[in-house]
Amino acid sequence: MKILIVNTYDIHGGAGRAAYRLHNALQSIGIESQMLVHSKTSDDPTVLVLQDPIYNSLRKYRQKLDTLPVDYYRKKTKNLFSPAWLPFSGIIPQINASDADIVHLHWISGGMLRIEDISRIKKPIVWSLHDMWAFTGGCHYDCECGKYILHCGACPVLGSKKRKDLSYRVFERKIKTFGKIPNLTVVGLSRWLEECAKNSVLFAKKSIVNLPNPIDTQAFKPLERHIARDLLDLPVDKKLVLFWADNSAGDSRKGFTELSDAIRQIKSENVELVMFGSDHRINNLYMGFPTHQLGYLPGDHLLRNVYSAADVMVVPSLQENLSNTIMESLSCGTPVVSFYIGGNSDLIEHQTNGFLAKPFDTADLAEGIDWVLNHPASQELSKNARQSVMENFEAIHVARQYQDLYKMVLEDKDQKQ
Repeated sequence: MKILIVNTYDIHGGAGRAAYRLHNALQSIGIESQMLVHSKTSDDPTVLVLQDPIYNSLRKYRQKLDTLPVDYYRKKTKNLFSPAWLPFSGIIPQINASDADIVHLHWISGGMLRIEDISRIKKPIVWSLHDMWAFTGGCHYDCECGKYILHCGACPVLGSKKRKDLSYRVFERKIKTFGKIPNLTVVGLSRWLEECAKNSVLFAKKSIVNLPNPIDTQAFKPLERHIARDLLDLPVDKKLVLFWADNSAGDSRKGFTELSDAIRQIKSENVELVMFGSDHRINNLYMGFPTHQLGYLPGDHLLRNVYSAADVMVVPSLQENLSNTIMESLSCGTPVVSFYIGGNSDLIEHQTNGFLAKPFDTADLAEGIDWVLNHPASQELSKNARQSVMENFEAIHVARQYQDLYKMVLEDKDQKQ
């Protein structure tokens, strides 16, 4: 069995890291897997970059060019919107020329692939949804407008009140394109996104299943807290609250405003904050506690250290699929506090390995942080966190589930021929 995983990036971004982890997990159980990406960061020879002279000449400009139609909307939000209109990708001939049995699409935005090109793929397609883009009129998260259920238009992400706006036109393009794809299986990485896909017009007649991302539980395993703190030069006698700050100030969906409000309501004493990620716009903001800025952490070993150093991780997203940071933190034995939204409940069992706060109640989010920090059986919480990931998301276990899915897709293809 040969699988071609297609994603815009290999080890950059949440979707890229998740897709690459699946790529490695498939290889570990004997499946011949390759990745095809727009932009390669790793030195992995099984990760391929598109070989097309026209595409390569425009590679670094394609993402900006793809978003040019969005710039017309002066009242647009900062939420990501991808029209996926750029031609001349050259990707489809390379996909069709490969010897892959199945093409497994992941996150294909950022100017990588035009919507219409998807229907030109001559192999069975599995498509893992890392956000809502595949079944919306272009937004990656819909701010809970729900218009994808019937038809997008007058898009709140674009700040548009016009029915036949860009989102309407993108939605129409998807209707025409997806209707031409006979062999498409959609994977909702969370139960929430699976349900959203099932409720959408665009995927109403497609096969939709729920399978998660995998994680290497040996790469993300607990390190003794005092050792992790020594390695990061963090205080050993404080309660450390960890949060990820990549683009938090620029994307309201990340919930930084709600996090800031919740942090100010924490009642616990002896608390300090730890922030990691690359968002320098919030480095100088003061939330009432001393804050350690760790910046961007390249490599899983550094992420393992920071998760292991913390007493609690807070992920305050307002919409979320299946968060890598939640999964990584739990795998390292660190409980997580988040809102009870999206795919968070796939990972967090309330008051067992973390805390699910009422959406978007910042007082309850603060209560969850205090609950973890002052829990009388913190070792039990940590054990539960690790165990939940081992049982449900461990890489080999998840890879075998995908292997079963691929077999089903190929059997279905043979029956149709």
